[in-house]
Amino acid sequence: MNTKVLFLVACLSTSFLGFSQRGVRIGYVDMEYILENVEEYREASEQLNAKAAKWKQEIELKQSTIEQMKKDLMAEKVLLTDELIAEREEEIQILEKEMLDYQQDRFGPQGDLVLQKQLLIQPIQDQVFNEVQKIGANKRYDFIFDKSADVVMLYSEKRHDISDLVLREIARTRKVSKSNKDKKLKNRLEEFQAEEAEADQEISEALQERQQKAADAKDTKKKAAEEKRAEALRLREERKKAYEERRKKLLEEREAKRKAKLEERKKDQEKEKDSTNQ
Repeated sequence: MNTKVLFLVACLSTSFLGFSQRGVRIGYVDMEYILENVEEYREASEQLNAKAAKWKQEIELKQSTIEQMKKDLMAEKVLLTDELIAEREEEIQILEKEMLDYQQDRFGPQGDLVLQKQLLIQPIQDQVFNEVQKIGANKRYDFIFDKSADVVMLYSEKRHDISDLVLREIARTRKVSKSNKDKKLKNRLEEFQAEEAEADQEISEALQERQQKAADAKDTKKKAAEEKRAEALRLREERKKAYEERRKKLLEEREAKRKAKLEERKKDQEKEKDSTNQ
């Protein structure tokens, strides 16, 4: 990659000398961005990804079957003859080889996934190349680069991006969707807003829970205070009642003693009177 960059810098430096009088027009295209917006490619890519997921599941199932066979063999090994053990091990090896071959056929460098991706991309890449040639000639560009290629672009001005221009030309023959960049930004904004709403909801629920706990604690405290007050009033009434009863009893006792003294004094007076009369 460094060699490519140095070669590119050398070419540009040489070319700039030739174009120094009129200025150099440079543009670039973002192939990934273009592919994302070609609906034909995106739909086919989604179908291919679904196929790849199915292939992966099949490989995982094969792997699981082999692992189970190995476990079964280990568990039954003491009960089997050497001949049967060898047969089972050979069967496992065959299945392992079949699984690895299948994995290579599907996901290897020359596998179905790579080849089908290339088949999807190649026609669009060819069309992009043709459109870039036309745009370059008509708009008098000196250089047009592919941003997603091996050439490292350390910085690029948006005004040099002609990807949307290429998409408009492609749209003459293929169905092209609206820019996914705005959709992604909108989706990210919606996700952020949803996350914020969820966070607000959690905070609100936590606040409500805290407020409810505080209200419950307040009610409990108030109820305890009321119960304590009621108990104090009850005890006061009981003490008051006991005091009244003791006071009443004391008064009754005093009254009884007073009457007894009066009665005794009366009897003494009567005795004195009788003795005087005699």
